Amino acid sequence: MKRLNTKIIFHFMGLLLLCNGGFMLLASIVSGIYRDGATLEISFAGITTVLIGVLLMFVTHNHKKEIKKRDGYIIVSFGWIFMTLSGMFPYLFTGAIPSVTNAFFETMSGYTTTGASILNDIEVLPEGILFWRSTTHWIGGMGIIVLAIAILPLLGIGGMQLFAAEAPGPSADKLHPRITDTAKRLWFIYVGYTFAETLLLKLAGMDFFDAINHAMATLSTGGFSTKNASLAYWNDNPLIQYIVVFFMFVAGANFILSYFAFKGRVKKVFEDYEFRFYGLLVLCVSIVAALVIYLKANVPVSEYHPMVLGAAESSFRHAMFQVISVVTTTGFVSADYTSWTPFLTIVFFGLMFVGGSAGSTAGGVKVVRHLLMIKNGLLEFKRTLHPNAIIPVRYNKKTVPEKIIYNILGFFIIYMLLFIIGAVVLGLLGLDFESAIGGAASSLGNIGPALGSLHPLTNYDSLPILGKWWCSFLMLLGRLELFTVLILFSPFFWKRT
Repeated sequence: MKRLNTKIIFHFMGLLLLCNGGFMLLASIVSGIYRDGATLEISFAGITTVLIGVLLMFVTHNHKKEIKKRDGYIIVSFGWIFMTLSGMFPYLFTGAIPSVTNAFFETMSGYTTTGASILNDIEVLPEGILFWRSTTHWIGGMGIIVLAIAILPLLGIGGMQLFAAEAPGPSADKLHPRITDTAKRLWFIYVGYTFAETLLLKLAGMDFFDAINHAMATLSTGGFSTKNASLAYWNDNPLIQYIVVFFMFVAGANFILSYFAFKGRVKKVFEDYEFRFYGLLVLCVSIVAALVIYLKANVPVSEYHPMVLGAAESSFRHAMFQVISVVTTTGFVSADYTSWTPFLTIVFFGLMFVGGSAGSTAGGVKVVRHLLMIKNGLLEFKRTLHPNAIIPVRYNKKTVPEKIIYNILGFFIIYMLLFIIGAVVLGLLGLDFESAIGGAASSLGNIGPALGSLHPLTNYDSLPILGKWWCSFLMLLGRLELFTVLILFSPFFWKRT
């Protein structure tokens, strides 16, 4: 094995810290506008982060401008950790979250777009901190790594290895032959959607500060809210919830399909197997959940907004909202789905293992992996009857290489194994069965709300200290799709040949 290019690795850490510090300074401006009393501390956090970043970049400025695959894995994994460690500064400096453990958990939850929180009263926090909290989601949503890839040409560095590590799913679609142009187009769409949702939420009756924060959390499929009750705060205004539902669905779909749609190639969107499966799954489960809620459960029915048609509309809205929220791993809450009947609790627990589409900001296993596993499983019947026949899996009218099928099966096995280990560890730390399996599934899938003592109307503050660090590790594994992080623990990765 060739030696690691340590200078480029630390140079990149400096670049990430520089970007992170810039966003902190933006949060300090928001703090100043609202005069929330935290402007100086957030500014100091931003300046400190920028200075550390500049120092790292200066010390490593004479690096080799080449990133090998191994360097890419290290940059992505450690980049997320560096971002989290520096992202703690605004919480610690302002005293909003004085505990290092809690600050690390909240920050990791933000960057991994998990949305699990340890905060018991969100609404008392300064506006600058709330904005920073939402910003961690927004940065992590498309990936600070992909953002940095768009900047790399300025440094004369190629970023293909980083893109492969950041998005290791089975989809290899690109919008443009040059990866930097792909990153720029993805970010343009991402920013455009964020502004569009902010405007629509503002027009629907949400104030601007809440609108921009919820737009950032929605497009990143994160789930941090500015209200203790999350989106249930606006149960008397269904229009707001329908807007969030639409953008959650869009954020959970492949962003490359959005690009095709904007280019007028709408037919290509609906020809995509994954998108059709994703849409059909959400629709069918929402209808089933709505019927169960309407017949068996009690849901809040508002008379405030003219769109409210009674219990039927309310049942469908809450069902669709929570189904899309869990499938896309956003984690917003309009009601406590664990109180709707044991059947629906099991359904929502199962949805935690679905995930959004490949190429989306959502976490989880991803719809395309389930689709290909199902296709491969069904083909096994044919292969059993015709053992000498070559029967490949086809996806979007193309043959899927066996290598990808093996990768997906391996991913799923490791994912389920990590879920079991995650639940066992949480059980050893004192959580009951329901809370342990819910916490493990939610953390690994980057969902947020879970089951038991971690149900949607509570938070993760009750976890023991080791439990918070363990869940933070599971969040990182889930966000970087397992292999990117786990490969660093393999002995052969570090062997020199």
